[in-house]
Amino acid sequence: MEDYRFSHRLKVRYSEIDGQKIVFNAHYLTYIDVAVSEYFEQILPHEMGTEFDFVLAKSILEYKRSAYLNDWLTIWCRMERIGTKSMTMKFIMTREDEEDPILLAEIIYVSVDPQKHLPCPVPNFVREKIEQFELEHIQKID
Repeated sequence: MEDYRFSHRLKVRYSEIDGQKIVFNAHYLTYIDVAVSEYFEQILPHEMGTEFDFVLAKSILEYKRSAYLNDWLTIWCRMERIGTKSMTMKFIMTREDEEDPILLAEIIYVSVDPQKHLPCPVPNFVREKIEQFELEHIQKID
């Protein structure tokens, strides 16, 4: 997952599986939400919720394989694009020690004013910190 700068691990819990003994489809979006929260917490540890916030605008999930109870999953996150008010992120979800994806996702988030909860431009400091984080990771890979 060389192109992905950030990942987060989590374990599938009993309450997340369905009658077919696989992870219920809606939980994959929750897993992504946990990972993206950790991504922004790492990049913007003091600004989240006070100086910057975001909401989900669009999600595309492509299910490749199923995850099962007690699987350790890795959610790989990458900022693909930062627009004026929106940010597009890509995700790959894999099972521990496997490279074949369980799920591929593309999610568009919209920057919102933390007090007014209305769309607003992505703040410059957010853009700079994300670009710095992503660039530093690229340099580490090279």
